Amino acid sequence: MSTSRILLLGAIAGSTIFLGLPIGRLRNLSPKARALLNAIATGVLLFLFVDVMSNGLSPVEDAVHAAARTHDGSWVTVAARGAIFLVAFGVGLLGLVYYDRWLLRRDAPAKFGPGAAAVDELVVRRSVVARLSEAQRLALFIALGIGLHNFSEGLAIGQSAASGEVQLAVLLIIGFGLHNATEGFGIVAPLSGEAVLPSWGFLVTMGVIGGGPTFVGTLVGQAWVNTTLGMAFLALAGGSILYVVVQLLRVAQKLDQQEMLMWGLLIGLFAGFATDLVLVAAGT
Repeated sequence: MSTSRILLLGAIAGSTIFLGLPIGRLRNLSPKARALLNAIATGVLLFLFVDVMSNGLSPVEDAVHAAARTHDGSWVTVAARGAIFLVAFGVGLLGLVYYDRWLLRRDAPAKFGPGAAAVDELVVRRSVVARLSEAQRLALFIALGIGLHNFSEGLAIGQSAASGEVQLAVLLIIGFGLHNATEGFGIVAPLSGEAVLPSWGFLVTMGVIGGGPTFVGTLVGQAWVNTTLGMAFLALAGGSILYVVVQLLRVAQKLDQQEMLMWGLLIGLFAGFATDLVLVAAGT
């Protein structure tokens, strides 16, 4: 299969994320429906978190096995990979915390003292992200976390094709395409039922942020095979997804719908598990 076709299929795998985005424009939802949608998204992301952490730690475990059992590696490699994973995970988790805090502090309303003020002083300049509602910012952070995850998926597609395993690459594209279809819903779940509906432009932007990295990862993986790079992006994704899961659980607490929360978590986890079976069938 030619490089252009592999890249096209990688783009298709990422584009399925758009299938779930229109749900973000649903309105007049009851508190129970909002709680259920929010919980399903949380369940999908919880599954992704476990999946990302398992795959991200795999190179570290391989290094431990090589150093301890086969004596075909070194503990320096173990320490280096472990350090890279922990640092990347910390950046993904704490980076969003401090970025959100910085936004709130940077865009806080200006305080003016008595006396005349210049016109420029009265203009409060707010960043594009700060102008988003709380639900829209949460959707953006979800899209960023999923985008990092999808970049690593694209690397797997590209590296499989570069290694000559075209059949595996095609199966990965199918499996990741199914995964991305559920992830699109996860991005917009916090937006459903909002008083002000998100614009189609905003939803498309979220889709590009979340699904576009699949194509970019396929492009990079096709040209350059690197285990450490894939591990680092999985760790970044794991940290950012964990941050988002905590935020979604805070939303669930406010909605106070315990029954819907548990049903939604079950449905979301089942959806993630079901789509993952395709990848298991591919032997990954």
